[in-house]
Amino acid sequence: MSLATAPRPPPLLLPSKAINIPNPPSFDPHSRILISLKQCTHISQLKQIHALTLRSTSPYHPKTFFLYSQLLHFSSFLDFNYALQLFNQIQNPNSFMWNTLIRACANDVKNKDQAMRLYLEMLEQALVSPDKHTFPFVLKGCAYLFDVSEGIQVHAHALKHGFGSDVYVNNSLIHFYASCGFLDLAEKVFVKMPERSLVSWNVLLEGFVQFGKFNSALNLFREMRNTFDPDGYTLQSILTACAGLGAFSLGAWVHAYLLKKCDFNLSIDVFINNSLVDMYCKCGSLELAHQVFKRMPKRDLTSWNHMIRGFAMHGQAKAAIRCFHKMIRTERFRPNSITFTGVLSACNHKGMVSDGRLYFDMMVTDYKIKPALEHYGCLVDLLARAGFIDEALDLVSTMPMRPDAVIWRSLLDACSKKNSSVELSEELARQVVESEGDIGSGVYVLLSRVYASASRWDDVGSVRKLMTDKGVKKEPGCSLIEMDGVAHELFAGDTSHPQTKEIYQMLKVIDKKLESVGYSPDYSQAPMIDELNETKQHSLKLHSERLAIALGLLKLQP
Repeated sequence: MSLATAPRPPPLLLPSKAINIPNPPSFDPHSRILISLKQCTHISQLKQIHALTLRSTSPYHPKTFFLYSQLLHFSSFLDFNYALQLFNQIQNPNSFMWNTLIRACANDVKNKDQAMRLYLEMLEQALVSPDKHTFPFVLKGCAYLFDVSEGIQVHAHALKHGFGSDVYVNNSLIHFYASCGFLDLAEKVFVKMPERSLVSWNVLLEGFVQFGKFNSALNLFREMRNTFDPDGYTLQSILTACAGLGAFSLGAWVHAYLLKKCDFNLSIDVFINNSLVDMYCKCGSLELAHQVFKRMPKRDLTSWNHMIRGFAMHGQAKAAIRCFHKMIRTERFRPNSITFTGVLSACNHKGMVSDGRLYFDMMVTDYKIKPALEHYGCLVDLLARAGFIDEALDLVSTMPMRPDAVIWRSLLDACSKKNSSVELSEELARQVVESEGDIGSGVYVLLSRVYASASRWDDVGSVRKLMTDKGVKKEPGCSLIEMDGVAHELFAGDTSHPQTKEIYQMLKVIDKKLESVGYSPDYSQAPMIDELNETKQHSLKLHSERLAIALGLLKLQP
């Protein structure tokens, strides 16, 4: 082994960053330097130690090689460029040194693309072979860059070098494929693993959750429970899946498990508690969400954002705004883009037009946050719903980005309810078509409402004929209700549920009770035909929410 050294060592730096170098007689220079390295916290200190190494050790001493590997290890955390310079001075670096530098690249956002370059250079030099530590670092870089083709090559190299059964390499492969959206390949690697760790399960769980495969995540979790107890990462993923499905029972079970079975530090972890707040909000239990939030010993900006958004989605606009003001005035948090999405959404839910304008201006003027499509969408929808369609259109015309189909549809929806001009509605419908390309039934239904409101029944018929000609069918509404940990999905007019007969009998009971107290249905928002006939009334009574409520009344406690 030899080390390429500079003819003159770099001078020692100012003593302000100096560290004590022990000098007991029983210690050789290598041991003293290793002890100093463990105390090193700043790159200037490390440079002093490097200079001392060059002056006081022989490049041919067997311990010097190990010493340089440790110098490289510590410098990789402090200054990547310095670590790279140091690495280039070492002749014939071993696999630990290559792995150290590749790991530094994989962990540094600015240098992740260098991980693959170094790996290829390692293969090209062919002086050392990659080991089981090399592949996870390289795959991490590929995952961050979504570099699928090179990641697949690394997978092939891992198999070629005999690491097809290694649990660490396979965990990294699952993470790589899941991060790139190839969940089928991630699951394939997982299934073939002869041995799995808790990390193996967690990585696949996280992949399912990341791409909205919530049912798959819950099924995997139930299978995992036969082998491993969940840890904090598991619970966080499952809480996110429960939030996505509205699975209150399982989410509450996770909360109870956390309090009874887990370490106290985990039960007060801010990330876990943020997930609990989000889960309870999305599962309909605002009260429990608020309890968790109030009891958190420490809150971050995400905690406040979840709570503001929770109040907003439950129609508690004033509570959302009070929470916002407490966050910025009492707790001194600086709001971000997500915060204002929640605040504007709260204003939208309650039709608070003046407040919506105020907070939009506050976001731009006071906090210098550049509005995103979501912020414009909230304000446009708020203005349009309140009848300020011209102002909403003016706002759309000044947007720095192209409006998406959601914004155009919200305007079209408002036009259909506010009896706006047919010509404007037709133009908005055209914009939806241009934005979406392959559109669903929603825009046709909205346009037919506009024509029906104007008593243009021939045009209503033309829209329905156009839907038939294009093979577009009206997408049925869908509602979910959770019972005993199972989410039941019901569609408008659904007859596929095993308890359909009982559900429809309960609907008749509901209708009779509503009639007995003088309730009269509002059919104004469904004028697809010019006569209110029995068929139309019957179809509207089979709305998916009515079916879900009927099932709930049948099976759940009062």
